[in-house]
Amino acid sequence: MVTVMPAVAASSSWTDEDGTRLPSGDVHAWWRGQNQTLCGVPLHRARLGRFSHVLWIDAMWVHDTAAADTPVMAMCPRCTAATRPKRGRRADRARTRPRP
Repeated sequence: MVTVMPAVAASSSWTDEDGTRLPSGDVHAWWRGQNQTLCGVPLHRARLGRFSHVLWIDAMWVHDTAAADTPVMAMCPRCTAATRPKRGRRADRARTRPRP
């Protein structure tokens, strides 16, 4: 089973010492090939930059372990909830006691 992680779209960017462009500001999860984030914000209207080289899970890790010189990232709570696995769902969805 292949698990695909969404990429990142953000309101601003910064460049690290290696010259890599990284997200900062308001950070959202974004599926490549779509024009909106997982929470429904349109990329172009909200003027969000696409960071297809940065996975959402990596941005979450950077946010949690950020150093003092790293720019602030505000992770979207709705995108965070959309990327977490659903709890309490059964895959088979078979009823155990159907009505007569």
